[in-house]
Amino acid sequence: QVQLVESGGGLVQPGGSLNLSCAASGFLFDSYEMNYHRQAPGKERELVAAITSTGSVNYADSVRGRFIISRDNAKKTVYLQMNSLKPEDTAVYYCHAPTWPRDYWGQGTQVTVSS
Repeated sequence: QVQLVESGGGLVQPGGSLNLSCAASGFLFDSYEMNYHRQAPGKERELVAAITSTGSVNYADSVRGRFIISRDNAKKTVYLQMNSLKPEDTAVYYCHAPTWPRDYWGQGTQVTVSS
């Protein structure tokens, strides 16, 4: 049974930092790309960051230079370090495993950036 368990969200002031974690189980974690998406109220879900099985990374323009995605294959965990947070980063953040033949999503974790 595939599980993606997220943690690390919360309330932070503008300019602050948060580190999200996503612990995976039930599939060959080190063989797959892992992604983080987010969905703000009234907006569509968007891809924030992606990391391939070999560690290549890609970011949305809105977070490039502020967010860092990484993975620890031994711990089957992917991380999203979020720095210099802005109010527009407020959203529910989802871990995503684009596995085959179907993909899987974490339960989501709320990130609120507000003073």
